[in-house]
Amino acid sequence: MAEKHGSLSINSENIFPIIKKWLYSDHDIFYRELISNGCDAITKLKKLDVMGEYSLPDGYKPEIQVIVNPEEKTLKFIDNGIGMTADEVEEYINQIAFSGATDFLSKYEEKADGDNEIIGHFGLGFYSAFMVADEVHIDTLSYKEDAVPVHWECDGGTEYEIGEGNRTKVGTEITLFLNEDALEFANEYRAREIIEKYCS
Repeated sequence: MAEKHGSLSINSENIFPIIKKWLYSDHDIFYRELISNGCDAITKLKKLDVMGEYSLPDGYKPEIQVIVNPEEKTLKFIDNGIGMTADEVEEYINQIAFSGATDFLSKYEEKADGDNEIIGHFGLGFYSAFMVADEVHIDTLSYKEDAVPVHWECDGGTEYEIGEGNRTKVGTEITLFLNEDALEFANEYRAREIIEKYCS
């Protein structure tokens, strides 16, 4: 896979400041969004198994790992779900995530009354990571036969890079490089507290 550079399909350049500063009143809710995405990926893989389109490995146990690293100031969300191909990353991360951006921009002000569910209606859940991270990486491998691992990264602007990755297991790993104001989220005790709050 040739390395590729591109721009996210965003209709307005002020979507990222909104994501970073406003999307949720509780910035810790990105945990819920990313864990929820992992759960969805696992559910999809299990459905493919039931439909006979994929065979789960022997001893398969659905799992979402959250790994905090205060020294490196990173936070990882790892699932063993369906994974993504390069084309799917292009579709679901680079384009579809912002298909509702115009509506979002026009409606967010009238919804800024404590309705912290608005982001979910616009397919922007993944991008809640940028409320706390200066940079986000995705490493993913699709369940599809002969799939090539994919690496995607974005530094919180509209530019991204995508190319061949090195993941060897089906599923997705999302790495958040936390900004200085969000280092509390790389604390294990804090992580457990938030996960219990949203995902108990």
